[in-house]
Amino acid sequence: MNWFALYTRPRHEKKVYDQLVQKKVETFLPLIERVHQWKDRKKRVSTPLFTSYVFIKIELKDRYYSLQTHGVVRLVSFGGKPATIPDWQIEQLKQVIEHPETVKLEHYLREGDWVQVIDGPFRNIKGRLKELRGETRVVINIDGIYQSASFVIDKSLVEKTDAVENNSR
Repeated sequence: MNWFALYTRPRHEKKVYDQLVQKKVETFLPLIERVHQWKDRKKRVSTPLFTSYVFIKIELKDRYYSLQTHGVVRLVSFGGKPATIPDWQIEQLKQVIEHPETVKLEHYLREGDWVQVIDGPFRNIKGRLKELRGETRVVINIDGIYQSASFVIDKSLVEKTDAVENNSR
């Protein structure tokens, strides 16, 4: 048996989790308790660590039973092959969510991704992410002269974005 991820409809994670538990499927939904602020009040709310994902431990041949659950969109796959999640990664997640005050969801960024700076003096600059000797850098290209420049930035100040459009038409 292996762990797999189910992709759910938006805001259906808890419903899917409950239904799978009723079906006796080994299921894991990492929840983090956060304080939400409304105009008139604050309230502690348990929210999924990863929106629209629920983890299941099944034999791959039995996946259709889980996929027939209301709110499930699909089994997460890459290249047409269901993505297996190692037991140790699920165990690490379980250990991490025991201390929710320390958990911060991070953007999954890889070298070469298009990013946009979201804060600081370089706010709104778009470029490609580059790792160089332990530094996180954003590279900006000047296409007209085939030159590039880069600057060091804290990874928390960038978010993934769509590729920069070529405006020279």
